[in-house]
Parts: sequence; C-alpha cells; structure tokens
Amino acid sequence: MDMCQPKLTRRLSRRDLLRAGLAASAMLSAEPVLAPRQGWAQPKRGGVLRVWGYDPPHFDPHLILGGKTHNTLSFVYSRLLRHKVGAGVPPGNFTIEPDLAERWDELDETTYVFHLRRGVRWHNKPPVNGRELIAEDVKFTYDRFLTEKGNPLRYMLDPVDRVEVVDRYTVRFRLKEPFVWLPNMLANPLSTWIVAREVVEKYGDLKKAETAIGTGPFTLERYEPNVKTVFRRNPDYFRSGQPWVDGVEWVVMDDAVSALAAYRAGKLDGGPWHWWSVRQQDVAMMKKSHPHLLYQDFLSTATHRIWMRTDKPPFNDVRVRRAISHAVDRQAVIEAVFLRGEPSPAISRGLPEWSLRVDQLGAGAKYYRHDPKEARRLLAEAGFPQGLKTQLSGTSGLGADLVDSFQLVQRQLKEGGIEAELKTQEYGAYMSTTTQGKFEGMAMGPFAISWEPHSPLYGMYLPDQPRNSSHVNDPKLTGMLKEQMRIRELEARRKLIFDIQRYVAEQQYYVDLYSVGITGSWQPYVKNYAPNPSFDYGGRAAALWLDR
Repeated sequence: MDMCQPKLTRRLSRRDLLRAGLAASAMLSAEPVLAPRQGWAQPKRGGVLRVWGYDPPHFDPHLILGGKTHNTLSFVYSRLLRHKVGAGVPPGNFTIEPDLAERWDELDETTYVFHLRRGVRWHNKPPVNGRELIAEDVKFTYDRFLTEKGNPLRYMLDPVDRVEVVDRYTVRFRLKEPFVWLPNMLANPLSTWIVAREVVEKYGDLKKAETAIGTGPFTLERYEPNVKTVFRRNPDYFRSGQPWVDGVEWVVMDDAVSALAAYRAGKLDGGPWHWWSVRQQDVAMMKKSHPHLLYQDFLSTATHRIWMRTDKPPFNDVRVRRAISHAVDRQAVIEAVFLRGEPSPAISRGLPEWSLRVDQLGAGAKYYRHDPKEARRLLAEAGFPQGLKTQLSGTSGLGADLVDSFQLVQRQLKEGGIEAELKTQEYGAYMSTTTQGKFEGMAMGPFAISWEPHSPLYGMYLPDQPRNSSHVNDPKLTGMLKEQMRIRELEARRKLIFDIQRYVAEQQYYVDLYSVGITGSWQPYVKNYAPNPSFDYGGRAAALWLDR
C-alpha cells in the first residue's frame, strides 16, 4: 500500500493507519537512537511546561514563510490531518493520521472527501466564543489560503481547483489534476492551520497575537514580544485527556549560553535550542555533567544550501554554479561548525526514504568534491579568469552557528575564486525577501524543510513560485516534477524523485550542502515525548506529561 494516501474509493481504516505506521517506523534514519524507552506509564495531569521557543514576526499563517510563526501557532491551531506524535514516533517519521478530519476517502484521482469530527469547539474567546467547528470553516480557510495574494506557500496546493461544503461535517476537495501528495500537504505543519472567518473579518488579517484563536490544544493567554508566549490548556480540546499539562511557557532565549545555563539549572524542561536540542558543541559536556537527562540523535530534515540568481549572469552559466559547488568543503563546515551532519542532495538526508547519498547522485556526485583548483578552472572557462565578485546574504536570526557557517563558506569561496561580500539580515527581512528570491548575487541558509519530497522540490524548482528562490526555469525539470505528482505506485514515484535529485545535482541550480546533526534532549520527568524536526511543537506538547 502507498503509505502516503489511501487507495481509490477506499476509506482509510484504523487497520490501514496502523499498518502505515508500522511500515514507516521501519524506515529510520541512520542516526543512532540514544534515548531509553519510556514505557507506557499512566498519564499524569498538571504542571506547566517551560521550554525554549521563538518570537514570531507576526501570527498570520497565510502571510509568512518563516517557521518562527508556524512553530508558535502549532499550540493554538489544528489541521485536517497531522503527523503522528508521541514517544513511539522516531525522529524523521511523519506518518499521517486524522486530526480535525476523522477519516477521508479518495473517490477518484481528482476528488477527496474529508469527514470532520463532530463536536469540535473553537476556543472560548470572542468573536467565535466556543462555537462548533463546521465544514464552512474548512472551506473558508482554504479559500483564503488559495486566494491570499501574499501567501508564499500557495504552491503547496496548486492542483486544488476548489473546496466544497457537502454538509455540515463534510468537505470535498476538487483537483485540477491528479495529486497524490494532497493528504501530505494537508498534514503539513506549515500554513495549513484551520482559521475562523469571524476572526479574519474582525481584524482584517491574522497578524496580531489576539487573532490566534483556533481549535488546538492550547489557548494563547499572553504574548510578550521578545520575551515569551504563555499558553494555557484548552479544556475543550477534542483529543480525550489532552493536553496533560496545564500550560506552556514558550520562552525566547536567543543567547545560546544563557539558554544552556537555564537548562543545566533545571529551569527548562526541554533542550535549549531548535527542536528542544542541545547544540553539538555542548553535547559531550552535558552528557558528562548531566547524565540523567535524555538525549536522542537525528538529522535535520532541512538541507543547508546556497541559492543564486540563475536568471542573471553569471549564475545562468552552469559552469559558474558548478564552480561554487566545488569551492565549498562541506565536510569541513560540518566538522568545524556543526560537528555532526552529512553532505546532502536536494532532499535532506534526514528523510532517508526519499534522499540519495552523495555517492548515489551519478554524474552530479563529482560536483560535491571540494576542489578549489577545478572551481577556478571552471570560472576561467566561463569567462572569469580572475575570479568573480558577488554578495552572499544570510540571517543572524537563527543563531551564531549559522553565522559561523556563512563566514567559513565565504572563505572557502574566495579560495575557489569567488569573492563574496557577506550581507547579514534580520530574520523577518530575510524571510520576506531573500528566501523568496528578492535578493542579488547569492544567499545561504537552511532551506526547504521536508516532511515529504514533493513540497521542497516543487516549490524550489517550478517557475514563478515565490519559493523558487534561485529563479529556476527548466522545462525538462518542470515536466519531471509534474509527472511525479501523478504516480500512484510508490516505488515508481520514488525512482523518479531519485532521478530528479540526480538531474539537479548536475545542474546545481541550488548548491546543496549538508543536513546537520541534532541531539534532542529533555528532562527525565517529561514522559511520552520524542523529538522530531517538525513545526508541530504544540502537538508534541499536548501529548506529553510531567511526572516530577
């Protein structure tokens, strides 16, 4: 069975879901699992979870790409479908399960029907005041998603023609063309949260903190910019018993040293860095001084990469792009800055089911070899015998490690004949410009986090998409991307996605660098928790409990 969606004219049963989950659980990352099994203890009610968090630029899921917003909104909102959470879910596993939809049917290749849970309530806040969620809410959300001009993630649902209300608890998605990834897109913890019409009509948009009113496990009680967001348990949440904690303090700690000190002192319940992890530079020391904490290694599902204006000289010349790739010593950056990780193709090595190793990339594998001399030769062949000058944009808003990696790559590029002036941007400006192709020269950073292979490939390479930051326009590649959307048979689809990775490795429209290693960590009294590089922090927080 194709794990990614139910078969035609067939309801997805509990047995189907269990089988899919077991199959997905077998597809683990090569990264070692270090955490002990937690057992099946009885859930315990109460306590406030205090964890490292983000300060979002704003709260409108349809007007921003940045993860800081979507990570924060995960506490408040729900989706039609979601990725399974809990202690039994290994990092890198993104098994789909029902959320607001209790089940779904695929009537034919272009018609999906979703049956909603009954009795789901909006948060008991004006203007919705705890009313029941109905099919009209789903239609309103996706109509807004599809028509909001400022939505940088509109491409995720390009094949959707319209969403129809069948009855109070049933919605139908009509597609323009077959799209095997639709359930995956609706489970995507990025911009697919179901929002209320009354809130949008009252405020005009959803940028203010007071608009964050959903059906999710927590209500947003207080937002202190650059300090913390306080969430409280939603007593009417539709998942029985959840959330087990009374609330969450989502604390902004941009200084890594101070955050680590707080974790060491027991003032945080989870690791003091992205994904509630411990920075690799601190792992050995922490395991020695705090052996009682739980640790779990995994790979990021985002690939760090360089993107560039391939629609303009000199980057429209494949020789220049290949020179850039040769100039970067990926392994040296991993070892110097991140300590753990793996050179990665277009699909992160954190998704081993869909990602090729560099030595499997065929003719494109050679461009991953660090070779400054070959980089200079290619530049000379392209008309730059004295090298070229450009700029390299990035953000300081994701931590000092990222800035260190920019500076190291900048030096490596210079050795390869490319002198790049470093331009460091504030996070909000970077997300609204550079990650959406509004820049000059080159840019660098973690890019296109993946929970399946379609969205990073389609968004990155299809012409005229905001996420196509390298301005790629390749008819052959567009054809391959369109074709994989239609292939129902899983192995045939996987083969084509592997072929796409080999093709883009030769073209180097993006210079893919590496997937970094992460060590999740949490206090031993945090039960029913496992880390995962997904934006659904709220789902994971709702499923855990504190047994102090």
